[in-house]
Amino acid sequence: MRLSARVDYALRAAAELAAAGGPRTLDQLAAAQEIPAKYLESILGEMRRGGILRSQRGPDGGYRLGRPAEDISIADIIRVLDGELANVRGSRPENLEYTGAAVPLQQVWIALRASERSILEQVTLANIASANMPQAVADLIASPAAWL
Repeated sequence: MRLSARVDYALRAAAELAAAGGPRTLDQLAAAQEIPAKYLESILGEMRRGGILRSQRGPDGGYRLGRPAEDISIADIIRVLDGELANVRGSRPENLEYTGAAVPLQQVWIALRASERSILEQVTLANIASANMPQAVADLIASPAAWL
């Protein structure tokens, strides 16, 4: 799976908001994660339109999470910014047609998507903010081979 820079920046900003527990301005979020504010502004706007964030103007304003951090998964943020998880050449794996010896590849892509989705749906912003990952993540990264 390849994450876009937009998703990476969105996840960083969302983690900052989850850890902060209160509103943060665009400049505060950009400075905390060393992200260009101009670039982050459009990303936060998309997250607001997708229901991940809320924003408020004024002296007490800024961005805040649209729902509790434990209800927002990494997958939710990816879908808002980049669309559906795991695809091949822009197509969903179940819509691809393979013939001959390559037929089982479709099953591999569907299984890979299911595995990725499982992890991305389990990990929430609350997990990231508290640095308390689900056991499934801990199990996967325990092997030294995972880091290669």
